[in-house]
Formats: sequence, C-alpha cells, structure tokens
Amino acid sequence: MIRTALALTLLATPAAAQDREEFNCVMDPSATVRLGAPVTGLLEAVLVSRGDRVEAGQIVAKLHSEIEAATIALYAETAANEAEIDAQAARLRFAQSQLERAQELRRRGVGTAEQLEQAEAETEVTLRELAQAQMRRRIAGLELNRAKAQLAQLAIRSPIDGVVVDRARSAGEFMSQEDHVAVIADLDPLHVETFLPVEFYGRIQAGDVATVTPDAPVGGDYEARVAVVDQVFDAASGTFGIRLDLPNPGGRLPAGHRCVVSFDVGGDG
Repeated sequence: MIRTALALTLLATPAAAQDREEFNCVMDPSATVRLGAPVTGLLEAVLVSRGDRVEAGQIVAKLHSEIEAATIALYAETAANEAEIDAQAARLRFAQSQLERAQELRRRGVGTAEQLEQAEAETEVTLRELAQAQMRRRIAGLELNRAKAQLAQLAIRSPIDGVVVDRARSAGEFMSQEDHVAVIADLDPLHVETFLPVEFYGRIQAGDVATVTPDAPVGGDYEARVAVVDQVFDAASGTFGIRLDLPNPGGRLPAGHRCVVSFDVGGDG
C-alpha cells in the first residue's frame, strides 16, 4: 500500500515556490483487468503476448467452438427454410376455396349444412397449422440468435484499450470461470495517487490542475487534474488521499513509477 511510504516522506519535501507545495506520488494504471471468460472451456488460441497493445473489443483469446458453430449452421438452415410455411399456405388457399364453394352451394340450396361445417372446420385447422409453422420458424430464428450469442462468449475480448502486462494461459489449457487468460492495464489516463496532511483539506478541490514530475530516468513536467479528494482521513498518519488523472496518449509514461506532484495551494487560505 502506498499510503504509508508516501506519508513518511511528504512532509520532508520542500516547497518549490511560495504558495506551491510538493508531495511524493505514484503513477498507476487507471484500470487493471484480469481478463476471464463467461464460460468454461478449452483454449484454442491466445492471440496476445506480454507487452502487446490491445484495443477495446479486440479478441485476446478463443475457446474451442466447433459444437457451437455446428449448432448455428443447424438453426440457420431451419430458420431459412420456408417450405413448411409455403405448404401450409397452399393448403389454406385450397381449404378457403372449398369453403367458398360450400357456402355458395349452401346459398343455392344444393349443399348440405354438414358439408359447410366440414369445409369451415378444415379451413380453421389449416389456418392454425399455418400459424404453428410460422411460430416454429420464429423460434428457429430465436434459437439461431441464442447460438450466435453462445459462440460470441467463446471469443474473449479486451474491454479496454491498454497493454498486456501478463499472459497467464496458453492454447490447450482449460479455462474455468475463476481463471484469467491475461492481465491488461489501461495507461491512458494514468492515476496519480498522493497523500496530503489534513491541514491541506479544503484547499485542493476536484478539477484543480497540478504539475506531476516523474522520477528519473523519466523526468519532465506534466499537467494532471484532481479527480478525487478523499473525505475519510487516515488517523494514524494524519493524511487524506488525492487521485489525479494524468493524460498519457500513446502510453509514453510508464505506470508503477514514483513522482512528485506540485499543487498551487494559495498560501494559507
């Protein structure tokens, strides 16, 4: 934990100029993701190595998916097949023509009531069979969508832009839901963590701009903006935490490095 180390040294750092105060800090990734899978399975391929840069949505690894691919092919064929619906539609047209004929014969006094009832019943049955055929086709389409969703779960994607800091699994290894295949760190922005004595509370607000100077051999001065001011003090050290966001396009600055942050605290007020 960085609180203790920073708290021991923050008071020993002299002010750079009047109304400005310097404090030790650490530059951390803004997010670190232990990338797992929503389902268990055997890894078919791991497509990244340590140090690789990845983008959000990029496939990092794949689980074996032969069964899911075959299931998709089955449901796709079923969902695209209109033969049953066409056949039932043709039967319905025939039944309706028979009903119209029976109704005409009945009006002319030639047909019987029984013939008309039979034609009506046949039309109603055929209409229901057509509706069932249409429902089966809709269900096949839903099953196809579900199979596609299941297949998509077997492609493990990065949720963030970042860099691979650890590759934990290789092709052929089994992935459980507790395992992770890689660790990805988001380096843009960096989170700058520091701790200030409680007497500075209220003199630095979220949105304030500070200057961050990484330790050697990195060096340089960079602007960062205060994102979080802790509202709970650490009684043991008499400090409170502050987090700043430091833009880091292209990952030019390393994470996990010590730094000094300089605030304009406006004198005693």
